[in-house]
Amino acid sequence: MKNQSYPHLFEPLPIGTMLLPNRIAMVPTDISSANADGSVNQRVITYHEEIAKGGCGFIIVGATTPDRATGRPTVTCLAADEDPLIPGLANLAEAMHRHGAKCAVQLQHPGRQAAWPRKNLISASDSVVDLPGSAGHEVIYAENIAQGKASRAMTPEEIYALAEKFAEAAWRVQQAGFDSVELHGAHGYLIAQFMSPYVNKRNDRFGGSFINRMRFVLEIVNRIKLKCGKNFPVGIRYSGDEWLEGGRTLDESIKIAQLMEESGVAYVDISAGIFETPGTVMDPMYYPEGWNTYAAAAVKQHVKIPVITSHSLRNPDYCEKILAEGKTDLVGFSRQLIADPYWANKAKAGRPEEIRRCISCLVGCWQESLMIKRDMRCAINPAVGDERFIHLPPARQPAKVAIIGGGPAGMEASRIATLRGHKATIFEKTGELGGAILCCCTVPGKTKMRWYADWLRSQIKKLGVEVQFRTEPDVKRLKDFDAVLLATGSRVVRPDVPGINLPFVITFEDVLRCKNKKCQHYPSDKLPPAECGDTVLIWGDHFGAADAAERLGHAGKKVYVVTPHRDFAEWMEPCHRDVMLKRFKGGNGEGLKGKTCAQPVTIVRQSTVTEIKKSGEVVLMDSEFRCSSLKVDSVVLALVEKDSRLYDPLLSAGLNVAKIGDAVLVRNVRGAVTDGANAALTLEKDSVLNANNALIANLPTEV
Repeated sequence: MKNQSYPHLFEPLPIGTMLLPNRIAMVPTDISSANADGSVNQRVITYHEEIAKGGCGFIIVGATTPDRATGRPTVTCLAADEDPLIPGLANLAEAMHRHGAKCAVQLQHPGRQAAWPRKNLISASDSVVDLPGSAGHEVIYAENIAQGKASRAMTPEEIYALAEKFAEAAWRVQQAGFDSVELHGAHGYLIAQFMSPYVNKRNDRFGGSFINRMRFVLEIVNRIKLKCGKNFPVGIRYSGDEWLEGGRTLDESIKIAQLMEESGVAYVDISAGIFETPGTVMDPMYYPEGWNTYAAAAVKQHVKIPVITSHSLRNPDYCEKILAEGKTDLVGFSRQLIADPYWANKAKAGRPEEIRRCISCLVGCWQESLMIKRDMRCAINPAVGDERFIHLPPARQPAKVAIIGGGPAGMEASRIATLRGHKATIFEKTGELGGAILCCCTVPGKTKMRWYADWLRSQIKKLGVEVQFRTEPDVKRLKDFDAVLLATGSRVVRPDVPGINLPFVITFEDVLRCKNKKCQHYPSDKLPPAECGDTVLIWGDHFGAADAAERLGHAGKKVYVVTPHRDFAEWMEPCHRDVMLKRFKGGNGEGLKGKTCAQPVTIVRQSTVTEIKKSGEVVLMDSEFRCSSLKVDSVVLALVEKDSRLYDPLLSAGLNVAKIGDAVLVRNVRGAVTDGANAALTLEKDSVLNANNALIANLPTEV
């Protein structure tokens, strides 16, 4: 029976010998959570099994190396290069099959982009590259600078030997009971290095002409067919456009799809980009939903085999639309299923508002995991990589919990505490929940952050969490609670320099206030955003500084950003930073359209402000104690520090109080959400503070 809300989304689809139960695919996602030898463990099984439980019809297990010795895309990726790995892979396939999903393994050799080994890398051609957005980026030690990461061209003998290893790995995948295998030919990894005219500079049978550049992948496909049989479906993922001069364009990608179809490939999975243009590979939050769908739509017009599209797909209505219009055969999700593995179930039930939409922050799943050689996490879904949050333990005895602050830490703490059976009360000093997330509402390209704020607010309403707005409780009021979570966030610093209190000196919070009065959460007493003059100096190096610079730059202001560091926003996730800096220069991220900064944003490095004069002249001093000045109309303060002023008085009063979020340390949304989740999971009526003043419970009986 067809689903009434989304008939195309939940229509079966045959791919070769497989019959997919619906058109929802998990495109391959490297979670870097395997054992050190590349074998499957329970964490890998649990992650993929939850997605199968969530109703995803086709799950492509990502980033599995056919040869650990020469390249792993992440340090703890899966491997399929030895027979003893087959039983673990079989357990993984079985975990997905028992929930009705079909499944594949993606074989990926990273070549020049290996996270391990760090040196002596192989590629299509000799090269030295600097790819800071890649998980295989060059490791730069604290006192070093980038030198570039070298790789050498493979010999023909090595190429044929590695093609054999790909085929052997595919045979192991088949032996393990998977329904299909996919080859990773996108994003500048090894197969893509041979396919790309930008990377491949060979002049032998594996380089030069179109067919020569395709020879490596065709050799792999042919050998897989010989080992696994012609009926075992082989797919390939590759970039429709590499988005740089000299790279592959869509016209050639259509030719590739036709060639793959002729060679017996069962489906094509159309991605985007190469890590020289990291925004198109990882599409940070600037990229709109389905921005890459055009590529799949173009390919689909020229082949009969199924086509998968992906990149920033979030909403069932949009996915249903592009399926109905014939632009794709399957919709592919990666980070969306990290944020909410139950997307398909919620869509099928007609409850799209329940979906926790990925905000494309790339913090938990990239910057703070794979890029620093750890296993994957998620900024807004604490259950990823931490299975304690999948089945929340009910409270032994419900507690009364006061949560001071309604930002992401406070809201997540109240959500999980309530789900466990506690009685949570949020005290929010303003008239609106959301905290620092709300500063993104007016930043062009960053409004996805609002999705998470709205989801949390709807969950809090649904769960019946008590919220007291415009309230700052005192010690006396908090005495009735069993525990207090201090989630007061951060505050803007006003350094003691002359002129700091002049009327044209404002804060980034003043600049970034939202003015959308149609929003159901908009408080009646909210002030409008502050107006700035034509020339603005922003002092600081924090999210507030970056967002204010973009907001004002897009509004046509001439913006100067003063940072004490050697460069601005070095803390930022590198794919976001790459796009932001291009926008600062008046350009844009590859594949993006629309307005950017009207005037270039000027970054004043390794400097500070020493005086602000009434005339608007701002005196600066650099790291060499040299002074200069700028004439501006407005100064925006974006120096921040944790705001934990209430903590010591509450602790001294004997309250069971713990700090969470930016009240502990100014970080990002993942830090805040993780703190809130951990605190709520610890809460019990008999929770106590240990010798570190950390909230603990469930002590051993003898204690």
